[in-house]
Amino acid sequence: MEKTTTYFEKPGPENTARCLEIVKDNIARFGYRHVVVASTTGVTGLVFAEGLKDGNVNLVIVTHSHGFREPNSSELNPEAMEKIRAAGAVIHTGTMITHSLETALAKKFGGVYPTLLVAQSLRRLGEGIKVCCEMVMMAADAGLIPEGEEIVTVAGTGRGADTVSVIRAAASKRFLDLRVLEIAAKPRG
Repeated sequence: MEKTTTYFEKPGPENTARCLEIVKDNIARFGYRHVVVASTTGVTGLVFAEGLKDGNVNLVIVTHSHGFREPNSSELNPEAMEKIRAAGAVIHTGTMITHSLETALAKKFGGVYPTLLVAQSLRRLGEGIKVCCEMVMMAADAGLIPEGEEIVTVAGTGRGADTVSVIRAAASKRFLDLRVLEIAAKPRG
């Protein structure tokens, strides 16, 4: 098997359209049935929901958890949420695997905890790869994608999309079964 990887000179939202093209190409050429996309405010999620609405795929948009930035709040724009759902995508808002109780404990008491080590280790491949792994587990935990299948994942560094990967899905309880099979696009730096 021969596939290509796209390396972006810089991370950021200017790579979102190209990431959508890469995802569409992978769906057409290799028949992927599930796509998971990170979206904080809904802007990136909407790009992918509209771009893939005729693609006959299970599209899951994963957002930050409620209260991520401040108590009792959501960063997801309600209008974007409505449009994403109207395009046929599912939105999942849940606890981020590597950013939950241990982050609170580390801030309060100092020290390093296992999930923080996992997050920092994954970041060596790029912020987007860390987020892709995390989202696949979140979506599998919620029953929105099947474990064991190859899932196309999309994430970014800050805003927009700049990372595309293919991951064999596993629930968080089976994290060690999760496999990053391919990196189709990522920032080089």
